[in-house]
Amino acid sequence: MSSHEQEKLLSYNGEVLIFQLSQGDLAEERTAKTSKLHARRMTFNRSTRAFIQKSTGIFSMHGEHSSFEMICCSCAADFRTGINLPCVLIRKNKKKSVFKYFLLLLHSSNEFEQRINFTLDYEMKDDIRILNGPSVLWRHSRTSFYISSQNDTIVSAPVKFSSIKWAGEIENLGTVLFGVGEPHSTKRESSQRSSKSDYAVWGTEFYAYSIENQKILSGAYFLPHAYGSVVTCIHICATKVVNTMLRISLLALTQKNQLIWFQDGVPKNLCQLPFQDPCALQVMASDSGDLLCIVSFRSSDVCAIWKKSFQVSSKWQKVKSALVDDFIGAGTEQLLLVFKDTFNTNCLTSFKLTDLGNVNYSNDAFDPMENDLFEDSVQENYSLTVQALERRLQIGLASIQELQKHLLLKERVLSKSCKALVGLVQGKEYVPPCEEEGILVSLCGDKKQLPHSLNEKLSNISHDSEHIIEKMWCRVLDDHLIVGVEIKNSFISFLNNVTLSLLMDQACTSSPLLIQCRNSMIRLDKVSFPTLSSPCESESAAKRIKLILHNKERKSNFHEQLSEADCIQVFTVVTALSPLLAFHNFCCIVMLHARWGENSGQCGESCTVPCGRLSLNIEDISNGKYSVTLPEKNKPLKEPVEDLFALLAVFHKFCFQITSPDCTLSSVKTWLVEHMECETIKEFPDSFLCKSLGALNGTFFNWKQKTPFEGILIVYCRLQGDTEVH
Repeated sequence: MSSHEQEKLLSYNGEVLIFQLSQGDLAEERTAKTSKLHARRMTFNRSTRAFIQKSTGIFSMHGEHSSFEMICCSCAADFRTGINLPCVLIRKNKKKSVFKYFLLLLHSSNEFEQRINFTLDYEMKDDIRILNGPSVLWRHSRTSFYISSQNDTIVSAPVKFSSIKWAGEIENLGTVLFGVGEPHSTKRESSQRSSKSDYAVWGTEFYAYSIENQKILSGAYFLPHAYGSVVTCIHICATKVVNTMLRISLLALTQKNQLIWFQDGVPKNLCQLPFQDPCALQVMASDSGDLLCIVSFRSSDVCAIWKKSFQVSSKWQKVKSALVDDFIGAGTEQLLLVFKDTFNTNCLTSFKLTDLGNVNYSNDAFDPMENDLFEDSVQENYSLTVQALERRLQIGLASIQELQKHLLLKERVLSKSCKALVGLVQGKEYVPPCEEEGILVSLCGDKKQLPHSLNEKLSNISHDSEHIIEKMWCRVLDDHLIVGVEIKNSFISFLNNVTLSLLMDQACTSSPLLIQCRNSMIRLDKVSFPTLSSPCESESAAKRIKLILHNKERKSNFHEQLSEADCIQVFTVVTALSPLLAFHNFCCIVMLHARWGENSGQCGESCTVPCGRLSLNIEDISNGKYSVTLPEKNKPLKEPVEDLFALLAVFHKFCFQITSPDCTLSSVKTWLVEHMECETIKEFPDSFLCKSLGALNGTFFNWKQKTPFEGILIVYCRLQGDTEVH
């Protein structure tokens, strides 16, 4: 193919359409030149195992000082007949700033019909698609435009998309655009899956816009907002309306080289792709009822994934084009792979046609008379494969039996250990039978003699929640349940290695079950660090060292004077909320585990303290009774401050030690307030909450300046690359 020719491939009704655009010779026709668009229909011949040319069509385009270019080709329904027809979008570059576009339809008679004709003062580059009608969609400067053959009028969508991920038709909604944009200020449709904290933290939203209804839909029906920055392409598998709610099943490609299956906005399965930079996704229906996902990459690689197993089954390289259609007339679809550097003007010379099952054709040398020999070989391989699988199945069954015995033993250990723990909490002594002593383990450790001074102080105090626990609370954030416990100030210095645990307390369980969770301790000072003297840049090194030593002494004295009442220390535990909602009314016991000890670090007896019983029901959670609310801009943090500690418990924590040998760090707080648009939290003067619009909204900063030239910056934030907080 010469440099003056362009070509594109398209599958249509089991045929391969080859569109070739050849530019006219300007030297031969002086100032006028003729460009020609050739269309050739190729069909597969099963007897010769090759594609042959069925018919051709041609369309001539004339223009002075003009050049023509094929933008894209696709199949779309003609509203006049309802029949799908091949469409080609052509651009005519007439002048430097004038671009003329026209859409051609190819009929069964191989005649071209021009259906849409429009002119723009800019070049279309982003999110160009051909839709039913036929119609043309494109995006320019964050505005989406649409022109249909029914009215020949360019219409702009009110939603400012930064990228369009999908465009197509949905029943009862018509043509729908789905993409990513900034958070929208207009009223959204209610959705139980929409979370206000998503809009505040991620800074982007998914939107769907119905062109016919001129209606903006919530993107939560399609994908969670957290995927806005990573999803590159989607394919909608099925849509239906249940109780006025839109239910959608779709597949999505991401920048992290993943294929993810979503059902009603919830990720169900994930497959890591074998190549980098996926760009296109097709779905092929097989005769087994399963779907085959075909993923194309910018590196000219292709892979296939079965939807049921969600594992890569095949992959190919150096692929020019991947097409899906019923090319052999079998009633089911096949995948046609056309390989690079072997495509000429006469036929498809290097290809592979397969359904990853019984159908498998290629252009390799093959004698049709060898069909019987080939079938005998396949049958022999089948018998050998079945025998090998039977042996592997027998070995697998034996392994499963061993695992079942091991699991029964583990369940027995956990059940008896939980009973012993509950008995300990209730003050009952649990004496296991002789045969069970060997499998039980100590959950609270062996008792040790307390130091004499600590024994005197705690001699009249029992380890119960009335004396130790100041407050217990719970919050719900996204799919996380956060439980917080505050200890009375008089006991904080005597408790070490504090952790929390949750024991399920349901009537349907014979013994309490331990819930998997994650612990953390969060401490915020209610008194700001003292203002440290800062030397001028021109002061001598000796004076600067003296100042640093002086400030270190002041800082040490400050910590000695700082009491436990000048800070809030909260112990939190975080667990997944979704599994607990299955109980509708969920109850659990919150336990505190610690070791008695003095500030010197000497540890003593292990103790377990019941903090209380926590009851949740799905109605209160749905009504937002335990929801976390971020403070709005220029408004103080609402009392109580449990929302803030719940947010910090879920977020990721990063600690940075900042040193600056050449200049002081006295302007860090000013930088946080002015440059990062943070607001100081009144209750905690050294803490700042970012309230700027965008991805940083909700980020928490805590700045502790140790010396004029050294400080510690602690950052709590949610990472955009995560689908959920672990």
